[in-house]
Amino acid sequence: MNRGVLYAAAAFVLWGLLPVYWKWLQHIPAFETLCHRIIWSFFMLAFVVALTGRWKRLRRDLFSARVLCAYTAAGVLIAANWLTYIWAVGAGFILETSLGYFINPLLSVLMGVVVLHERLRPAQWAAIALAAAGVCYLWVAHGSLPWIALVLAVSFSLYGLVKKIAPLGSLHGLTVETAVLLLPALAFLAYSGQAGLGVSLHTGSVTGILLVGTGLVTVVPMLLFSSAARRIDLSLLGIMQYIAPSMQFALGVFVYHEPFTRERLIGFVIVWSALAVYAAEGYVSRRPRAVPIAPNQA
Repeated sequence: MNRGVLYAAAAFVLWGLLPVYWKWLQHIPAFETLCHRIIWSFFMLAFVVALTGRWKRLRRDLFSARVLCAYTAAGVLIAANWLTYIWAVGAGFILETSLGYFINPLLSVLMGVVVLHERLRPAQWAAIALAAAGVCYLWVAHGSLPWIALVLAVSFSLYGLVKKIAPLGSLHGLTVETAVLLLPALAFLAYSGQAGLGVSLHTGSVTGILLVGTGLVTVVPMLLFSSAARRIDLSLLGIMQYIAPSMQFALGVFVYHEPFTRERLIGFVIVWSALAVYAAEGYVSRRPRAVPIAPNQA
């Protein structure tokens, strides 16, 4: 099997299992967990950068105003995404987080149209319309907007948009993003500890190890994904990305027994139909067409 496929599968499976990890830390306030994730991710990323001999280049990039502006915006967006996700899992909304990552690719396509003036084919418009119909149905059926799903989808789509026009690669980019967020995260933990508000300082060694491990569960799948993206077609990578929200959906229903009503099923089916249309259209549009043979070549 292609090594890139294995890397991609491993990355998406790890992302799909993330709710289990955040459930283990649900006794820690979400913002405190976020700060630990930022801090330990930065140190692990810095270690990888140093190990690969790219530290000198990264230090040079850090003094570029363009780099700092772009990755400050990216850092704020990914922090908002991480915070929402950590809180939602701990509060028992895993199904809604999975919905957010199901609709995220279609929202990213729509942002490409609005911001980058990309053109969509009719089937792509149909997929986006179906996804919007699914979200509206859930809104009407439950009497409230699925805001967790929308915050996750919008923040991650905007994050992807910023990264698309940002100058650095994925490893250096995430390192700069976490570096920008490092001082605020350290300041918050120092303040909460001094004020006696920090929960993580008063927990056992197991929780401490899990908090340090937040860096590991952030960096490892990212590195696997980056390696996969260099080895396999983006069309295949795009299809495989649905492994993660599918696993999250299964965890929410079968492991954590979140309520899955008939109305929620209908809404999810509409969104899944949109993804099926989008995936099928992408496959057909990328399939090489047979070149007709002229009569004199027969």
